[in-house]
Amino acid sequence: MNIMFFLTPKRDVDCVFEEDTLGQALSRMEGHQFTSIPIINGHTGAYIGTISEGDILREIKKKDSLSMRFEEDKPVMSLKRKCKYRAVRADADIEDLFDCATSQNFVPVVDDTGVLIGIITRKSILNFLIRSYNKCCDGSPEYEGASSLVKLQMYR
Repeated sequence: MNIMFFLTPKRDVDCVFEEDTLGQALSRMEGHQFTSIPIINGHTGAYIGTISEGDILREIKKKDSLSMRFEEDKPVMSLKRKCKYRAVRADADIEDLFDCATSQNFVPVVDDTGVLIGIITRKSILNFLIRSYNKCCDGSPEYEGASSLVKLQMYR
């Protein structure tokens, strides 16, 4: 199965640029109720990494203050990120996508040069699996091994 089936294109993804500040990143995250957001290079569009609410909270905690005021102008790239969100290439195998999705809210998808072309959310994968399961099983008790059937269908 082609992973591009799950892709949310870059034009529909809100990103933070590496030149942005923590205040700008928080504003974007809060406005869309995201817990993490991709960071890209503003000139090339290359995927740089992902910043999470946890990263920001750890930074605030280090300063022993609950006020974000002193940190709003801090460059987003100066923030230490705990997790590295692994990106996959557009031609990646479904197994690679699933491997990343087990530990990431979304999986960045890049082209051959590392430019972000979109993301695949764990939610989109789960929705597909649920639809496939329901289509396969039709709610009938006779489909006891249905999850195996869905898995086989996915890898074809």
